[in-house]
Formats: sequence, structure tokens, C-alpha cells
Amino acid sequence: MKNIVVEKNSDGSIKELKTDLTGQDLLNNYFLNKGTAFSEEEREMFNLVGKLPHKVETIEEQGERCYQQFLAQPTPLAKYVYLDQLHNTNETLYYKVVGDHIEEMMPMVYTPTVGEAIQKFSQEYRTNRGVIISYPEQDKIDAILDEVLNDDIDIIVVTDAEGILGIGDQGVGGINICIGKLAVYTFCADINPMRVLPIMLDVGTNNESMLKDPGYLGWQHPRVEGADYDSFIDKFVQAVHKRLPNIYLHWEDFAKNNARKNLDRYIDKMCTFNDDMQGTGIVTLSGLLSAMVATDQKLIDQRIIFHGAGTSATGIADQIVDAMVLEGLSKEEAESRIWMVGRRGMLKQEFDTLQDFQRPYARTKDQYADWDVADQEFISLEDLVRNAKPTVLIGVSTVANAFNETVVKTMLEHCERPIIFPLSNPTSNAEAKPEDLMKWTNDKAVVATGSPFGPVMINGKETRIAQCNNAFAFPGLGLGIIAAKATRVTKTMIWACCKALTEFSPVSQDKTAPLLPHINDVKKVSFYVAKKVVMQAIEDGVAEPIADIDAAVKSVMWEAKYYPLGKISSTVSCC
Repeated sequence: MKNIVVEKNSDGSIKELKTDLTGQDLLNNYFLNKGTAFSEEEREMFNLVGKLPHKVETIEEQGERCYQQFLAQPTPLAKYVYLDQLHNTNETLYYKVVGDHIEEMMPMVYTPTVGEAIQKFSQEYRTNRGVIISYPEQDKIDAILDEVLNDDIDIIVVTDAEGILGIGDQGVGGINICIGKLAVYTFCADINPMRVLPIMLDVGTNNESMLKDPGYLGWQHPRVEGADYDSFIDKFVQAVHKRLPNIYLHWEDFAKNNARKNLDRYIDKMCTFNDDMQGTGIVTLSGLLSAMVATDQKLIDQRIIFHGAGTSATGIADQIVDAMVLEGLSKEEAESRIWMVGRRGMLKQEFDTLQDFQRPYARTKDQYADWDVADQEFISLEDLVRNAKPTVLIGVSTVANAFNETVVKTMLEHCERPIIFPLSNPTSNAEAKPEDLMKWTNDKAVVATGSPFGPVMINGKETRIAQCNNAFAFPGLGLGIIAAKATRVTKTMIWACCKALTEFSPVSQDKTAPLLPHINDVKKVSFYVAKKVVMQAIEDGVAEPIADIDAAVKSVMWEAKYYPLGKISSTVSCC
């Protein structure tokens, strides 16, 4: 970070920040700005006298005022905009405020509200955070990255915004998903926000409203595809890897074909991860393992239907298969216990549009020829539930209310404790509402959702509904990778993350409890996950041995507090 030098203590924690910025330039730097919390000595040293109100406040006093201002905002989007402005003005205060109210504010700064903010990016645009690399600028990628990359960057979150949440292609507005994801890294695992970078790869958009909108701010051109797209991605990755060979590259919200392809191309060449595939898989598998505890069952005995057959569905399914194999099944046996429903009904091997990553979960004609279905050409979700007799339903389709009363009651006919996870975001796209699932099953369903829902009455008791929130997975995984200085993300590191999260499940103490921890416990979860990931990375040979793992993890963590600020005489880049 230009204009900033960090002095550290012997344990790696921050001792003091130094800068050569003064006056309004310092107040405009969101990393260093303390606003009314600048001390009298700092006001004198940095030419701030007369530029701030007289009173020197604590961060707690500032935070209480910000919270009241937040409460005064009339809509979720207005709350998002308010917090975004705070983020771009005083980053430390932003993380302090949100961290103190994480359950209340997380839905405002991330899902579901971030989806609306992304859709309205061009209309609401105020200032730019992060890097946007447009396809016409591909010959300038090295120069662009040279301006923003330095040895102090630990994590890059990158998107091309084709598969944003449940709302699809959102063009240049996708930069907000990267900003939001990196904020979650800090909220949930104390990743240093000075050491991260959001990047939007603008390869055009196929969103017709954006292509026709004269106010759209991105490259107003149909999406680049095929070899041209692959070449652009490769130029970007090679430029990043050349500059930062040990970077942790996090792929976010790419469409299903490119998501899988991009990860597969680079997973053995650098430290890289796709949250839609792997992060969603970790938290969903953890919820499923917890459901096994709640229902006294085994994972290898489950029959699982996915409504949705894209990146998230296959990513989750792949991890379930890996877990079943670890529990004793062959890979083929595990795959045979999973079915998927896409736009053309149940996946079949004869589909001409079938992708390689979908093929393990597609059925041959002899496997359904004698089924009782209305139409063999289109086997619906209801048909599949009636014939496959699943014990688990997982929704990643973005089709609201797909798990209707008929589907659920059909499942209940052959399954005493149906496990149902409507995971689609935002809330309006959820396949079912938890209260409906409990009503239709007489409180027998075991439920976890993708979006946040309020508590429901179960057997006369108000019960929190577990949220399969990726925030329980990727922040701790990233913290462990940074602490270990891992060179790759291995399957066993992913599995270690999943097992660590499962150990925090409330069902280990009470089988009627929610499947996943409360969001207020997320920092404890992330720290524990990080330690397990470090241990696994060392065991896998992708990290050097570490004598004190606790200390290693703590040494890379950041705290939302104002650090002492001193003056340097020349510009130094160091974080």
C-alpha cells in the first residue's frame, strides 16, 4: 500500500503505522483515516487542526453514532449504501461497526442486499474500489497490475460477473461481489483488509437491459466467449502469478462452464479456490454431516436429489462423493446415490448439452425406463422424488418455491426425517420457506437454508434455522492458507475445513439444535478452521513445518482498532 509503512512487533502483530500523508490527503485515505478519533498530537503532526471538530472521540463513541445513523436508513439498500460510504471513508471504523453488529449487518453488506446493489451499480456509482480490467484493455494488464500489486497482497477475489448469486449476468457491477466477499474475510476471520484486492474482469455482458442502457458503466458489448475468453483469463492469471507467485486467488460467481474450467486450469499451478463450488460444498457437506448426527444416520446411506445442476450443485455433489468414499463407498457407488434436475428435467446421459462435470450424475435410459412418470422426455422434480425416493433434497436452482407441498409430502411418504436444504439466494429465490417445510412434515424435516430466515416454531419451541453460509468456510480456509503460506489448496485441506466446521455444530450437544453455528460465533469457528487447514497443508507437503500453529495464525490476523500513527519522510510501500 503506497504511502504506508507498517512496523510490527516480534509476534508479527502491528505495532505502528507510518505515513507521509498530511491534511486532507490523510483524511481521504480510508486505510489511515481516524476521523474524530485522531489524537491532539496526531492533529498537530499531520496538519489536521481546523479540519476536524474539536472533540477527540474513541472508536466506541464513533461506532455508536454510526450505528444510530445506520438504523435511521429506511431500506436495506439505503443501509448498504450508508455502510459502503463508511467503508470508503474510514475502513477501521467500518469493520468495528459491522463486527459489533454482525448478525444484523451481514445481510446488509453481503447477501441478500448486495445483489440489489450490484444490479444498481451504474445508477448508484459514487467511487471506485478495487480494479476493473476490461477486455479492450487486455494488452495493458501488466501495466494495470503493476500499479496495484505489491508483495503485501495476500488474497485476490476475482469475478467476471456472469453468475452473480441468483441473479445471473450483472456486468461491471460484479466488482461489488468481490468487495463484499473480501469484507466477509475480514468480518469473519480478521484478514487484514490492507492486504486484499478485489478485481472485476469485464468481458462484456449478455444482459440485454445493460446493453441497451445508455447509463451502463461497463464495456457495452456481448460477452467474449471461447478461445478469446480463455486467452484473456490466461493473460490475467499469468500476469498475477508472475508478479505474486504465492498469491491466493479466489474465483467468485463465474458461470458454471467457466467456473469449473478456470479452476481446473490453474488448481495444480497455483494456490487457488472457487467459493461457489468448493466453499458452498464445504458448508453444505458440514450441514449434511450434522444432519446425520441429528437423525442417527450415516452419510453413505443417503439418497440425494439436487434441484439445480450447475456449478454449485456439482461442486457440492463432488464433495459429498469424496466424503462417501472416505466412509467406504466406491466413487461409482457414491455417484449413483445422487440425482440432479436441471432445466430439461432429470439429467440424462443422452442430453447433447451435458457438461463433463455433470456426467457422473446423469442417468442412462435403463436406469429409469420402468419408472412411473408422466413424460419420459422430461422427468420432473416430483417424478424424481416419487421414483428415486430421496432422503435429502438440496436446492441450488434459484427457482422459488420449487420444493412445494406436493414434492415434500411425496418425500415424506418414504422418509421419516427428510433433510431439506433450500440454498438458493437471495431469499426471494429460495426453493421453500422453513416454516412451510416444518408445517408440511409435522416438524419432522431437518432444514438448513442458503439465505437468512427468521426462527420458526418447532414442537412448541422457537428454533433458529441454520444458514448454510459460506462465511463459515472460506474465511477460515483463507486465514489458514495465509498463515501456512500454502502453495496449493488440496482436497484434504478442503475436507479438513469441513470437518472442523462440523465439530462446531450445535447438534453435537443437542440433536434438536440448528445444524450450523450461530453467525456470532463465526470468528471462533474461523480460527479453529484455520488451525486445522494449516496442519493439513503441512501434512500435504504444500507448506513448511510450523512450530507454533496458534501463533502463526494469530500473527496474520488484524484487529479493527486505531493503531498509533507516525510520520515518515518518504513514500514507502509496505503492509
